[in-house]
Amino acid sequence: MKVAIIVCDRYKNCAGGKCFRALENREGAFDIYDATTPLEIAGYTSCGGCPGGNIEYTPEEMKKNGVEAIHFATGFLVGYPPCPHISIFKNYIESRFDIPVITGTHPIPQKYFIEHKKLKTWNSAEWEKFISPVLCNEVIRKKYD
Repeated sequence: MKVAIIVCDRYKNCAGGKCFRALENREGAFDIYDATTPLEIAGYTSCGGCPGGNIEYTPEEMKKNGVEAIHFATGFLVGYPPCPHISIFKNYIESRFDIPVITGTHPIPQKYFIEHKKLKTWNSAEWEKFISPVLCNEVIRKKYD
């Protein structure tokens, strides 16, 4: 199965190590894929910076390359502040390109989990839904600190 990752532009220089490790280990948002199903990263780019210029056209290229699902990197969720456009981006890609969008890649690192809980960043049904694929348990979150 071919998947793609779109990262928040703040993290455009990220080498993707935590995302690729989570994909290999089927952790975080990648736990939805059966361990026997080979996964291939067939696209990796940034959103293009606020308000997401790459969101308009990169999913089309990804789809042409066989991408069956797009993951928004966990940075969209844990950055300060989290991406204010995530809902709009997700809805647009799923509607325009008919590709499912999964919010998150690697598990939320514990240090971010603690801080966002203090700040009450994710205290809404929408944000609880967005973080649920990468929430995991404390033991796994600490592995990604």
